[in-house]
Amino acid sequence: MAKGRDISANKSGHTLADLSIAVVSGLGLALAALFLCVVPLAGNMAGARDFVVYWATGQQLVHHANPYDADAMMRIERAAGLSTGYGVLYMRNPPWGLRVGALLWSLVLMACLAASVRMIWQMQGRPGNRLHWLGLSFAPALVCLFVGQTALFALLGYVLFLRLHGTRPFLAGASLWLCALKPHLFLPVGVVLVAWILVSRSYKLVAGAAVAMAASCAATYCMAPAAWTGYLHMMQAPGIVREFIPCLSDALRLWLSPQWMWVQYLPVVLGCAWALGYYWPRRRAWDWNKDGSLLMLVSLFLAPYCWLYDQALAIPALLQAAYRTRSQGLLAALALASVAIEIELVCGIKIPSALYLWAAPAWLAWYLLARGSGAGAFSEYT
Repeated sequence: MAKGRDISANKSGHTLADLSIAVVSGLGLALAALFLCVVPLAGNMAGARDFVVYWATGQQLVHHANPYDADAMMRIERAAGLSTGYGVLYMRNPPWGLRVGALLWSLVLMACLAASVRMIWQMQGRPGNRLHWLGLSFAPALVCLFVGQTALFALLGYVLFLRLHGTRPFLAGASLWLCALKPHLFLPVGVVLVAWILVSRSYKLVAGAAVAMAASCAATYCMAPAAWTGYLHMMQAPGIVREFIPCLSDALRLWLSPQWMWVQYLPVVLGCAWALGYYWPRRRAWDWNKDGSLLMLVSLFLAPYCWLYDQALAIPALLQAAYRTRSQGLLAALALASVAIEIELVCGIKIPSALYLWAAPAWLAWYLLARGSGAGAFSEYT
């Protein structure tokens, strides 16, 4: 009888996991398809997305003008359909990236997500299950697609590094250029990366990163010599200090004292110290695909600023744990967390950004629980 009850409970768990993954995947696919159909038809939709910032930046660069010129950027953004409810918007990435047209941009972002998830699936041994759909329909990745953000490029760069660092270190280093679009999200990862390079003497990786970075900086300087000066001026603007970003570091600063900018960087400094302590005992057998997962989630949790869409970078760690956990309830919980955000997108519910403070710690907690419940090469879920 006990054995029968165990089998029944296991079937119930599989049913719940099946249903949850089916719902989140179906919603994600429907949202992506609807979005791609609407983009070319809605004349002012691009203006409501971050893409308009990239468009304006590209226009300035093409004309060898300063992409941080407030008056010029405002004119271009308004002409592209940016709502009057927004002030002038800038790229907050360091100025070493260029952007292209709205629909093509969205398709490229989708390709980045699909390629990243496929490479993760291959690195995990090509398991014969449907868990990779959790990555393809992960809510932060869909939000990133809808607003036209660059976090999916950073995701692709990180996954390429994970795949290539052992066999093609020069190309792995060059792929880190994509991560440099969002450097603030990789600070503890970057500290360990430097230590790992010194310990393993992976200097070809440094060469690849240096060549890619030098080429992009040189191209940017040729097109807009004033870009770096404008970028530094923009990052010191008062509006940056006042803006709320739903992450631990910004919430801590605003709680203690909004003017204490150093507080916003304190968690990540402590995180970098923890990361070195985490790496050092494991340095002789360090595995980026395994040990780097916790590091990436901690980096997101402690980042000086991190929006919901930036958390698409959690996909490699979450899938790695999903493939190894035996808990069907945890798989269902991960799918349902994505569903909750997707329903908000579908219904157009306006949720205060502060309510998304739960997301980064939730992914970290889920990973630790899933890793603790793992008991085999891959999940039994098929």
